Amino acid sequence: MNFFAHVRPDGVELVGPSQTPDMARNATATLLGIAPDKITLELTRLGGGFGRRLKADYVLEAAELSSIIKAPVKVAWTREDDMMGGSYRPAVRYRFEAALDAKGNLTGYKLRGVGINANNSTREDNFPSGAVENLLIDSIDHQSPITTGAWRAPITNFLAFAEQAFLDEVALAAKKDPIQFRLALLEKAKTSPTGAIKYDIDRMKGVINLAAEKSGWGTKKNLAQGFSVYFSHRSYVAQVAEVEMKQGTPVLKKIYAAADCGIVVNMSGARQQVMGGIVDGLGHALYGQVTFKDGAAEQTNFNNYRLIRYREVPEVEVHFVDNGIDPTGLGEPALPPTGGAVANAIFKATGKRVYNQPFTLQDEMKGVKLGEKL
Repeated sequence: MNFFAHVRPDGVELVGPSQTPDMARNATATLLGIAPDKITLELTRLGGGFGRRLKADYVLEAAELSSIIKAPVKVAWTREDDMMGGSYRPAVRYRFEAALDAKGNLTGYKLRGVGINANNSTREDNFPSGAVENLLIDSIDHQSPITTGAWRAPITNFLAFAEQAFLDEVALAAKKDPIQFRLALLEKAKTSPTGAIKYDIDRMKGVINLAAEKSGWGTKKNLAQGFSVYFSHRSYVAQVAEVEMKQGTPVLKKIYAAADCGIVVNMSGARQQVMGGIVDGLGHALYGQVTFKDGAAEQTNFNNYRLIRYREVPEVEVHFVDNGIDPTGLGEPALPPTGGAVANAIFKATGKRVYNQPFTLQDEMKGVKLGEKL
C-alpha cells in the first residue's frame, strides 16, 4: 500500500494507486474538512489491487501526515504493515443438503451460509436455482471485529468451490456423470423452470460443452478429471482439472478452461486474465490462511504466509466461446471454479474429499504435494 500526498493551503495533490479514486478523494475531503474540488488525484499503475485497494486507509494516512507536517509525504507500507493492519478476506462456512428421487433426479436443494462481515454469503438466484422444485437458500452474517473486505471474486471465491464439490457428491450418489448431471439440470431449468432464473442457461451450457470437448472428458486413461462450472460477475467459466497419481501422490498436471465473456477484444489480455485467475484461485485454495491471536494476525510476511510457487503451476489451456455479445468482463470469473475442479479431481484420484480451504491443511491431504517439482 502506498500513496503520495501534498496538502497545501490552496488545495491537495494526491498521487497513487486506487481502485476507487473518487471515493478516496471524497474521504480525504471529509478528513481535512475541505471541498472535494480542492483535491486532485492522479492515478498510477495499480500494481495489483484484487479488492484491497478499494479502501482508502493508506490514502488518508498520507494526507493526514502531510497536513500535520506541512510538507509532501509519500507513505509506503511494509509487508508487515500490510499483513497485520490490512483488510482480510471474510471466512465463510456452508452447509448443503440435497434430495434425489428413485431415478437420481435432484428434487430438493438446501444451502445455508454464514460469513464473517460478509453480508450475503450466498447467491440465491444462481445455478441450480430454477432447476429444483424444492429449494431453500439462507444467508447469515456474523459480525466480527476483524477488518474484512473484498478479495478477487468476493464470496464466490469460496462459494463456487463448496457448491461445485457438493454437486459432484450429489452426481455420484445419483450414479450420473458430473457433467451430464449439470447439463440435465440446465435443460430442466430451460424447459420447465421453477422460480426466477438470473443466469443465462445457454451460455452456461456453452462453456460446459466446450470444456468437456477440449479436455477429452472421460476418454483419458491414468488421469483423474475433475469438473467445475460457475457464473459470476456477468461471465461464465468451466474448468477441468487433471490429476495423475505418481508413487501414491496426486500430481496436478493440467487445467482446461472454457470462458464466455462475450466478444474478446484483446485475446492475449483475456487469456492472461483467465490463467491469472486460475493461478490465484489454485494458490489460495491450497495454501491461503491467516490466523489471529490476541487480536493480531500471526502471519506477518511470506516466510510464514504460504503462496503458490511458479514451479507449482500446472499447464493451463484456455478457450473462449465466441457468441458475439457485448463483453461482460474477465477480471474475476475464472477464479471461483478452480477450487472445485481441483477438489473433484483429487477425489477422483484418491477417493478423499476435501471440504476446507486451504486443502493442504486437511487431514486427508497431510503430506500430499500437488506439484511434481516440490
